[in-house]
Amino acid sequence: MSAGVAIYHNPRCSKSRETLSLLRANGVEPEIVLYLDTPPDAQTIHSLLSKLGFSSARDLMRKKEELYKELNLQEESLSEDQLIQAMIANPKLIERPIVLANGQARIGRPPESVLEIL
Repeated sequence: MSAGVAIYHNPRCSKSRETLSLLRANGVEPEIVLYLDTPPDAQTIHSLLSKLGFSSARDLMRKKEELYKELNLQEESLSEDQLIQAMIANPKLIERPIVLANGQARIGRPPESVLEIL
């Protein structure tokens, strides 16, 4: 593993696989976090939001995911804590992949965007 580099990875997602391949092609072997198997806790999500520079938990959510609509997560009255709890309970709502390096984070959409924090 390259010191301090991690990827929140979903092996079934093409962008996640592309981002992991890109990291490896650049000599980086990251810690792989299979977040669907071990969802992040609230503190971790808060940390990710901060490192990504996002002001709302909604910015980290997959808004086109059917579950987002089913759970009415677009509802403006929901608090940040409620949105975060929804991601903990349903980690597939979390945008992917997320790469952490050098105290920063980037979403690998497009995959090349993660290179700026290495």
